[in-house]
Amino acid sequence: MLNDKLVTTSDGSHTLFSTKYNQHFHNTEDGSLSEALNKHVIPALNYHSNKDELNILDICYGIGYNSLATIYYVHKNNLNLKLNIYSPELDFDLIRSLKEFNYPIEFEPFKNIINQLSLNQKYNDDKLNIEIFVGDARDYLKKFPNNFFDVIYQDAFSSDVNFELWTKEYFDDIFRISNFNSILTSYAISTNIRLSMYEAGFFIYESRPTKRKITLAFKQKQNLIGKYIDMELKKQRNINAKALYDN
Repeated sequence: MLNDKLVTTSDGSHTLFSTKYNQHFHNTEDGSLSEALNKHVIPALNYHSNKDELNILDICYGIGYNSLATIYYVHKNNLNLKLNIYSPELDFDLIRSLKEFNYPIEFEPFKNIINQLSLNQKYNDDKLNIEIFVGDARDYLKKFPNNFFDVIYQDAFSSDVNFELWTKEYFDDIFRISNFNSILTSYAISTNIRLSMYEAGFFIYESRPTKRKITLAFKQKQNLIGKYIDMELKKQRNINAKALYDN
């Protein structure tokens, strides 16, 4: 956070503008907290409303809104749910600075969690386990067994600047470690990124929780959430559309 700029978003919560990636961490018109809740947390937890424990992969931790909004939503709605959250983050200086970040009042009850993560990159209690891995997300994925995750928050910086976290090969690894009933949530809606997910094996769906659409991806067809997107038809209609590849 040393060179990143603090920005106030439309819902009153703060985000940062990354001087390294030349992008905001959140859409300033949606608002940081609103974006985390509506584009990631609510779709994922509603989809898994019958579960009492969830393994969540938060790509990438950043300022921590997705993870913290998940905790907030569980507490606010008195859900009897254990959370195991795993999150890679490349910027160690950012993580260490978050104990001083100006979070919204909704996160005030979780100040001890924020401080522990900032200092130790881990937090544990009876209902919550969080681990932040400082390093390369692609390396981090390889440590997990097959079919491990129930939820994936796919929330890296855009493919323009963080290409390696949007390729077909990246989503191959995500597919491997996602269980059969998993849900992947993402703000990214471009056809090439959806093709990267699709070619890795995911079924693609679309939802509009705010004025902006989001992508939802599943390992099986379902009819609980979102509008099904026929990617074969997309390819026929746009022959120039291609998935992203590592090479």
